[in-house]
Amino acid sequence: METKSFAIGRIPITKTWPSVDGGLFKAKAFVGEVIEFGAIAFREGHDAIAVDLLLTDPKGKTQRIKLHPGRPGLDQWVTKVQLNEVGDYSYQISAWDDEFATWLHNTEVKLKAGVDQELMMLEGQRLLNKMATAYPKQKKELTRFAELLAAKTPKEAFEDALLQGLAELANSTPLRNLETLSEPRLVYCERTLAGSGSWYEFFPRSEGAKKDKSGKVISGNFKTAVASLDRVKQMGFDVLYLPPVHPIGTAHKKGKNNTLDASEEDPGSPWAIGNTAGGHDTIHPDLGTEKDFKDFVKSANKLGIEIAMDLALQASPDHPWVSTNTEWFTTRADGSIAYAENPPKKYQDIYPINFDNDPEGIYQEVLRVVRKWISFGVMIFRVDNPHTKPVSFWQRLIAEVNRKDPQVIFLAEAFTRPAMMHALGKAGFQQSYCYFAWRNHKDELAGYLKELSQDSADFFRPALWVNTPDILTEYLQFGGKPAFKIRATIAATAGATWGMYSGFELYESVARAGAEENIDNEKYEYKFRDFEAALKTGNSLAPRVTLLNQIRKENPALRQLRNLVVHHSDDSEILVFSKHLSAEHAGGKENTIIVVVNTDPHSVRESMVHLDLQALNVSPGFKVTDLITGASYTWGEHNFVRLDAFTEPAHVLRIER
Repeated sequence: METKSFAIGRIPITKTWPSVDGGLFKAKAFVGEVIEFGAIAFREGHDAIAVDLLLTDPKGKTQRIKLHPGRPGLDQWVTKVQLNEVGDYSYQISAWDDEFATWLHNTEVKLKAGVDQELMMLEGQRLLNKMATAYPKQKKELTRFAELLAAKTPKEAFEDALLQGLAELANSTPLRNLETLSEPRLVYCERTLAGSGSWYEFFPRSEGAKKDKSGKVISGNFKTAVASLDRVKQMGFDVLYLPPVHPIGTAHKKGKNNTLDASEEDPGSPWAIGNTAGGHDTIHPDLGTEKDFKDFVKSANKLGIEIAMDLALQASPDHPWVSTNTEWFTTRADGSIAYAENPPKKYQDIYPINFDNDPEGIYQEVLRVVRKWISFGVMIFRVDNPHTKPVSFWQRLIAEVNRKDPQVIFLAEAFTRPAMMHALGKAGFQQSYCYFAWRNHKDELAGYLKELSQDSADFFRPALWVNTPDILTEYLQFGGKPAFKIRATIAATAGATWGMYSGFELYESVARAGAEENIDNEKYEYKFRDFEAALKTGNSLAPRVTLLNQIRKENPALRQLRNLVVHHSDDSEILVFSKHLSAEHAGGKENTIIVVVNTDPHSVRESMVHLDLQALNVSPGFKVTDLITGASYTWGEHNFVRLDAFTEPAHVLRIER
């Protein structure tokens, strides 16, 4: 088979970005995100070139934006653009012979050397006359400058012309000879919450649950959970994620702490979906009716909170699909249906779906289910274990859903190999959980945050979750309260999207033996938490969480993904990073945040921190305000910090402009 060769244009453009796998997939963006567009472009010899971005918005309007030289010696050309419309943007890079820049440079050099002075004025006149022909509306002014170059001595004429705005006029009337265009590329811009927001998770059955006189638990439901929305709102969260709200199977139902000897009163795992009451399109009777669910969604929306629903494509042995569509599951040699396994772990209460026996039937059913919940006001789906399903399935499903409902967001809960996580992002998932929970110390955090904000940001949007019902890391188990404060501070400031599961604010840190999750896990039982009592006794992290979300809302730099810069400290556990947003992209006033964190929850650390002032766009002697404590400091390139994990482990500093 003949391979297609790359044709180099008259002015070579050998690389453009953003680009995912050479344009095989669309690059990602979200409304309000600042994207760097760039290219590698150059030409033979010493004549100057200019490079522009031709950016076409979703409505078909194209604007030409000038690119500027990037890192010296690398022929880089870059600009930053904030995208503000949902839909497909397309772009091309235009590189062209900049005759005026060449003449300007050569004239400056030759006048200084006393060489070809009159000739350079003649060259300038000829160039300006060409521009006058190309731009009739500016002909009079261009002709005037041409005459000026002949009216005085070369040096005087040149200096006068520059003082009177020759360069500015010439830049507005370019000839663009030898223009070369790159291949077009697509950038899909989605709504802001697709890439930037704060998430909270709770189980509706625990919110408002109570015990009757006999000690039997009466489940919370959507009506009782409405009262808990105020807690979520007060902490400043944008999204409330609910675990599966469907009927739960009774076959092999899991009891407390994942045991197989469940009693009738044990509620079972919400991820064991389906029984005689229904499946993925049904509300668990204990949680209420479809009307109750719709009312709950509306109540959340009135508070500015969106509901994220769990989409777990698996079934309990009691799910209606098991009897109506046995072919959707894997039948073993003994005739039994295969349950989920991750040897030596066995999940007898869950049947995985086989996507190859009837792929079209499964696809149409899942599409139906998703569209039903969309009709109820759900615009966000947190997808359970998408990496155990075909990537092609997700690519088709997400594209089809987004064609009709571009506001819908899919979050991938895929803690797996990087290649699969990245493929899911390229296939359409707007967000993904990531390895943040297991990156706890300075060096590993610095490297991972660089990767997330720079290397993979075109196709992989990380959600920095500090915990989940399945994740209680050793860092949280043994780090005490400081560990919780440290993790929340880093997640909320480093991530454009961050999240936490209920109980984190109460410092829940006791693990079930042999597992990296909480003992008495809420997946298998009701939880009774007294958030108000914890607040009154000072045993709650909620005030810190509230402050962090407030800081995020007041500082747009923190709601970006790609602008994170890691700085240096002399200490092995003092992490330093910044986020900067120009005045143009931050509502008229530059916004710059510097975060300094002691990542060791067991110590007091002292260190010098060393800042890249160019990245911060400041000179030494700038003023900063600590948004955690309110203290003010004067900082420079090198600064001393002392961070006590037991009192305050972090500075969140805003540069005062």
